[in-house]
Amino acid sequence: MAAEAEQEHQLLSTAVHDTMPGKYVRPESQRPRLDLVVSDARIPVVDLASPDRAAVVSAVGDACRTHGFFQVVNHGIDAALIASVMEVGREFFRLPAEEKAKLYSDDPAKKIRLSTSFNVRKETVHNWRDYLRLHCYPLDQFVPDWPSNPPSFKEIIGTYCTEVRELGFRLYEAISESLGLEGGYMRETLGQQEQHMAVNYYPQCPEPELTYGLPAHTDPNALTILLMDDQVAGLQVLNDGKWIAVNPQPGALVINIGDQLQALSNGKYRSVWHRAVVNSDRERMSVASFLCPCNSVELGPAKKLITDDSPAVYRNYTYDEYYKKFWSRNLDQEHCLELFRT
Repeated sequence: MAAEAEQEHQLLSTAVHDTMPGKYVRPESQRPRLDLVVSDARIPVVDLASPDRAAVVSAVGDACRTHGFFQVVNHGIDAALIASVMEVGREFFRLPAEEKAKLYSDDPAKKIRLSTSFNVRKETVHNWRDYLRLHCYPLDQFVPDWPSNPPSFKEIIGTYCTEVRELGFRLYEAISESLGLEGGYMRETLGQQEQHMAVNYYPQCPEPELTYGLPAHTDPNALTILLMDDQVAGLQVLNDGKWIAVNPQPGALVINIGDQLQALSNGKYRSVWHRAVVNSDRERMSVASFLCPCNSVELGPAKKLITDDSPAVYRNYTYDEYYKKFWSRNLDQEHCLELFRT
């Protein structure tokens, strides 16, 4: 019982915070400088239902080149399902502390766990978020260990995981074609992909300017599909040296290129720095779905993209090697891909 009580104490979502605990306060030089964020920038929006396939492919390619991030509308995932995912996520984080504590772990290798911050074993300053980490593929292997409470959790999240995976594969096809590769290139090269998810909960924060939900980082995987809270913004992306706010569009999903697609594109497409900030008057939720290469598959620039004029920027490596390097560093150190340059 003592251990569970200690775990309850670790989680932010088990209490209301009127003052800022010291372990969340960033040094002056590392704070978000919220007054400098560009609030009215536009990140590209791609309509996946457009009948003009070439225009969709071109828009995806442009977004990957210029922003590394884009929103998709008419993506085929039902609005009612999306609303249910957000609702059941909120229900989970509202469960009694002792119920949530059963799932708590600070071991990054655990496939299913409730945790807080990013890597509490290594950090000196914590991030203002709790999150439920779920492995999602193959579903039948992992679902039995998912939370049984709320009762509808497994069915709703399981359905969403299946649909997000299909959407990811459709996006791979457009991304491959936009690089002049065969439509199936990305999916085949990345092997039998793992899939996992983070249901993120960012409680109200008494002093948002002193901390992060998540500090600047790039994603180590191939592709991330983010379901944002459409009432509360918090995602920011680095573009041309400035932090820009990603303002949620109703019904849209936010797509970002992970490190592996930057490597496969030979640096043409960008896995960009992004961060999550928090809010003093409202809690916020997001659901990030990650498509990850098979651990043993060899990754590196597509041969077709290597020429005398554009030699290989990165060496070949396995995802297993990459992921271990990523988790052994701090989140906001230099871009992990820098360690794999030729």
